[in-house]
Amino acid sequence: MDATAGGTRKADAGHGIRFGEAFRVWLRVAMLSFGGPAGQIAVMHRILVEEKHWISESRFLHALNYCMLLPGPEAQQLATYIGWLMHRTAGGLMAGGLFILPGIIAIMGLSYIYAAYGNVSFVEALFFGLKAAVLAIVVEALVRIGKRALRSQVMVALAAIAFVAIFFFNVPFPIIIIAAGVIGYIGAKSGRPEFAAAGHGTGGKTAVIDSMLGDGVPEHVRPDAMRALRVGAFWLAMWLVPVAAILIAFGEANTFSQIALFFSKMAMVTFGGAYAVLAYVAQTAVEHYHWLSAREMLDGLGMAETTPGPLIMVLQFVGFMAAFRDPGSLSPMLAGTLGGLLATWVTFAPCFLWIFLGAPFIETLRGNKGLAGALSAITAAVVGVILNLSIWFALHTIFRQTTPVRSFGLSFDMPIWSSIDWAALVLAVAAATAIFRFNVGMLTVLAGSCAAGVLLRLVGLI
Repeated sequence: MDATAGGTRKADAGHGIRFGEAFRVWLRVAMLSFGGPAGQIAVMHRILVEEKHWISESRFLHALNYCMLLPGPEAQQLATYIGWLMHRTAGGLMAGGLFILPGIIAIMGLSYIYAAYGNVSFVEALFFGLKAAVLAIVVEALVRIGKRALRSQVMVALAAIAFVAIFFFNVPFPIIIIAAGVIGYIGAKSGRPEFAAAGHGTGGKTAVIDSMLGDGVPEHVRPDAMRALRVGAFWLAMWLVPVAAILIAFGEANTFSQIALFFSKMAMVTFGGAYAVLAYVAQTAVEHYHWLSAREMLDGLGMAETTPGPLIMVLQFVGFMAAFRDPGSLSPMLAGTLGGLLATWVTFAPCFLWIFLGAPFIETLRGNKGLAGALSAITAAVVGVILNLSIWFALHTIFRQTTPVRSFGLSFDMPIWSSIDWAALVLAVAAATAIFRFNVGMLTVLAGSCAAGVLLRLVGLI
């Protein structure tokens, strides 16, 4: 126990946010966390900054930047970070855990329905419409992130290079991210203005957390090497001991072992948010492991878009379908449940590790130009990766068939134009028009697209 634990408790009590009150607020945040990371961060900002005045605008944005430097879903890590600032480890566990709990329950329930009834015409029609809307939403994310990230010709060039590398040459996503980070770091350290972090502005409100830290930094916020060793050892064990036990018990060829290893690797390289890594996950799950089809991957993304929680919760659906189709001695539904929960565990356990281990040290890195430059370059490269994701989804939504091109170092899929699905194209254009032209909300677009899919099935057009 920390020697200054009593002082920390005094600070916790002094800042006026009771644990029970925080629980209710974080549950509210979790239930409203639709719309991917942008929507989730907006919800947290509205509730925590504008409504509750728990954290200032400037500190909120600084914390968000730090979380974007880490692998994993930045919105969930931001919630963990702020919860940790308020109520130490228990607060971080509560905030981060509640953030994903509704999504875990919702995706699991939808996975049951999909596995049991996915071939029923009504369900197929629902997901037919859903996929068209998801395509429009992914394109909207591309435009939104592009406007923020591509502030110079250098950043545009980085995005273009990233897109060409991953789409035409199948360069692994982690290599693209690492290369962009190195370029950004060197560019920032050499004083290139293109790699400078964008200004965030400041907020004039008196916030509870800022007041608490202004009175004196609590012990848990201060970097401490011995505590870091204890925290790191505990969370590494929580993450990797189950993975090692599965590998020892079943061997590397087992589906559960593959789920544990693959999604543990994803937890290490998921920089830039869910949209960025989903291209890599989708292509690997579909083309390498053959856990599910490309259209099923789109269905899973649609589920994650329509339920609260991080978009990366689609990985639970992927794990569910992988184990459901290769259950071994278990019943398919039980295997799917375990596979989905395993994928979720190895995806999110590292998120708590990164925050609880690194946050005190990350706090000391404010203003580091090299890290800011690396983040700027990575964000630009992510735009190119999201463009790849958008095209990949479009190919498997609007076209019924594609043909692989594998020559002269190229490796990509070419659409067969005669296989175009006109109904899907019309729905995708309609969804994009609703989003871009009329600013219709995401849930309204998704619901309307699902209804349109059912209507098209009823009249025999799909």
